[in-house]
Amino acid sequence: MTAVMLGTMIGLLLLGFPMMIPLLAATIIAFVGFFPGMPETNIIQQMIGGVKPTALIAVPMFILAADIVTKGHTADRLLDLVMTFVGHIKGGLAVTAATTCTLFGAVSGSTQATVVAIGGPLRPKMVEAGYKDSFVMALTINASDIAFLIPPSIGMIIYGVISGTSIAELFIAGIGPGLMILAMFSAYSIFFAVKEGIPTQPKATWGERLKAMKGAIWPLGFPVIIIGGIYGGIFSPTEAAAVSVAYALILEVLIFRSVSLKEIPDIALSTGLITAVVFILVGAGAAFSWVISFAMIPQAIIGSLGLETAGPTVILIAISIAFFVGCMFVDPIVVILVLVPIFAPLVQQSGLDPVLVGTIVTLQVAIGSATPPFGCDIFTAIAIFRRPYFDVIRGTPPFIIILLSAAVLLIAFPQIALFLRDLAFR
Repeated sequence: MTAVMLGTMIGLLLLGFPMMIPLLAATIIAFVGFFPGMPETNIIQQMIGGVKPTALIAVPMFILAADIVTKGHTADRLLDLVMTFVGHIKGGLAVTAATTCTLFGAVSGSTQATVVAIGGPLRPKMVEAGYKDSFVMALTINASDIAFLIPPSIGMIIYGVISGTSIAELFIAGIGPGLMILAMFSAYSIFFAVKEGIPTQPKATWGERLKAMKGAIWPLGFPVIIIGGIYGGIFSPTEAAAVSVAYALILEVLIFRSVSLKEIPDIALSTGLITAVVFILVGAGAAFSWVISFAMIPQAIIGSLGLETAGPTVILIAISIAFFVGCMFVDPIVVILVLVPIFAPLVQQSGLDPVLVGTIVTLQVAIGSATPPFGCDIFTAIAIFRRPYFDVIRGTPPFIIILLSAAVLLIAFPQIALFLRDLAFR
């Protein structure tokens, strides 16, 4: 049965079908072929059940908020703020890129939106300042991974729904690893600038800094409202998503006036299309999970790998490898939907903290999304930067090594993720 499902998915992917088709086809073929006596309506029930959790309402809301601020001036104001404070140091422009990706991640929760919003305006400035184009593109792609860890993270919402883990706890657990990766990227950026002899930028005056701070006050309200609201007990993560949409509209339509009311329907349509794809994948993933669980495939896979008696560290390494490799080839949401149910029995049996596992899974998914051959962020960058595939990926190896090092540190020192969670919830 496993071979049939895997063969169906690989075959349809090679034929060029979008991921939702192979996932559904493999599920239906396995169900009809191996459970002939069961009513077909079970598949429909599982798909509907997969998209029923109220926490999923947060997904289209955060996507809509990200679409609005990407269209507006939020990213530019965050860029200006960071630039005035660190632009003059060695490697300042690169540090600005990494820091702004982190800040914008706290606004959008989307790696691809971050590539678009930050990479577009900053890349020409960095190339003009003397940075290699390959370095600039690689930095942008990989720094956008931080957006997957810093709340609000759409990947963490999906993981939380599938695994039953607290989304609020996942959100706060992602902050520590996200800031650690920012520090590592910043250190490498400074090293690269010194090595390549990149000239520094003029130092901003305090007048310019105060002006930039004034311009960025409103955008910086996003993480304050979302994180502060959730952990202050004012609203749930789902309600925070709705608040973020309202705040994005107030910001870009009324205050900045960078988005007109006439543009809102087009932005909403774009959000609707993305949400439709995500929810079809979630529904298909729920049916897929039910079939493989009913057939006890996860237990068979875990047993064949000898993980039933493995220790927590070995299990975390196995999970990390599986998610990292999976996202090198397939969309992150699909990988979460397929692999989380497979490893769920093992995680529960081993007594591992589900929040730690979710943070490691999210990090590996983010790394895989920016890793050749088919990481989805690579193709977003190709579209935005209009550069050939090999030009885009040429500079990625050092950043992938840094990210994998961060993953090793997270496994070795779980408190990087769990310290803030324990502070807030324990």
